[in-house]
Amino acid sequence: MDNRVMSMHVKDMASLAAEGKKPEVLFWIGCAGSFDDRAKKITRAFAKLLNEAGVDYAILGKEESCTGDPAKRAGNEFLFQMQAFSNIQVMNAYGVDRIVTTCPHCFNTLKNEYPELGGNYQVMHHTQFLNELMDTGRLKVEGGAFKGKKITYHDPCYLGRGNDVYEAPRELIKKLDAELVEMKRCRAKGLCCGAGGAQMFKEAEPGAKEINIERTEEAIETNASIVAAGCPFCNTMMTDGMKHAEKEGSIRVMDLAELIAEAKDL
Repeated sequence: MDNRVMSMHVKDMASLAAEGKKPEVLFWIGCAGSFDDRAKKITRAFAKLLNEAGVDYAILGKEESCTGDPAKRAGNEFLFQMQAFSNIQVMNAYGVDRIVTTCPHCFNTLKNEYPELGGNYQVMHHTQFLNELMDTGRLKVEGGAFKGKKITYHDPCYLGRGNDVYEAPRELIKKLDAELVEMKRCRAKGLCCGAGGAQMFKEAEPGAKEINIERTEEAIETNASIVAAGCPFCNTMMTDGMKHAEKEGSIRVMDLAELIAEAKDL
């Protein structure tokens, strides 16, 4: 069997607990990363990087449920608390201390809204964790296929303005030896992709233009060949925007984990 196939074996918390073991970090996959075909590729890319770095991690598997973010943003606080309490009960039973996730929505909810319900954890976005792995020498990357390429980065709302995480994703792009080109609206003034606040799951409201189309046009204006994203929802909205502009053949929309995994030929 190919070593890469074998290396994709992922442990779950229940199996480790049965052995009396506890992982270094819990990888919270999230609904998008579990069920959306496009987002599954991001999950696999990040898992490959964790394996490459020798990180002792595990997932909840079937015990992981939605964080409750969409329910809360849509105004259903009761459903949110039901979902949150269920997850907190499971994680506290396993003694979870540290969580990493590829979804800013999950990141924001676990980090900022679970503590008042009894879920106190150190929560990191995967771009932060990848930077940590590189800074400590556990993971190394060179530009590879992306050296000298123009890459623009779209700030997810719940990562940037919501939690003031702007540098980690950009540091990863620089470590790829790529040229970072910013959109005219970026960082604290970045434009939403249109999926946040549970808007992903409803029809757009009346207006002159879809917000993801507006954002995609700003990305195209940078003349970048790649749009780097750090959120599965942003990835979907920007990809749809590129298809609308008929640019999907010339401009790739990729998660930071995918960029690094491809650069390392994983």
